[in-house]
Amino acid sequence: MKRFLGLIVFLALLAGALYLLWPQIRNAQRYSALLSAPTPAEDSLPSPLPGQNLTDTWGAARSQGRRHEGIDIFAKRNTPIHATTRGIVLNVGPNGLGGRTVMVLGPGGQRHYYAHLEKYPELERGEWIEAGTVVGYVGNSGNAKNTPPHLHYGIYAGGGAINPYGLLEKNPAAP
Repeated sequence: MKRFLGLIVFLALLAGALYLLWPQIRNAQRYSALLSAPTPAEDSLPSPLPGQNLTDTWGAARSQGRRHEGIDIFAKRNTPIHATTRGIVLNVGPNGLGGRTVMVLGPGGQRHYYAHLEKYPELERGEWIEAGTVVGYVGNSGNAKNTPPHLHYGIYAGGGAINPYGLLEKNPAAP
């Protein structure tokens, strides 16, 4: 009988530990799946601003001798911006050039960068999101304060910035 009670206590403790650790276990599984997933193919990502025309602004000259590492998609202020992939939110917060930004870790370990936002939705670092989740609203924060409202969308991999234009569907439909 004593042995049976010890087994019950052990199983109860094990179940409690698994219950408490499950969110971390689930996040580790998702992180692993993202890193091993294939990177997006040409014309496979939905537009972060459905219904807006896309223009390839990659490589355009910028201040201080920089080159544009992304594309700008112009839209009305506060237009919802949708995640192009599923992933884990790496950062929600301001930086010098991008102003209000969101960074999402997506398939293949690529980082999807949304910048110049007007405001953020309720997102937290480490949160899992699906493609289509609203990650921000169009604005002109950061070094875009003197430009019309737009989204700067960039993709980064281990080797640096990738032109997102070729990966985005070119005939976006409004939601």
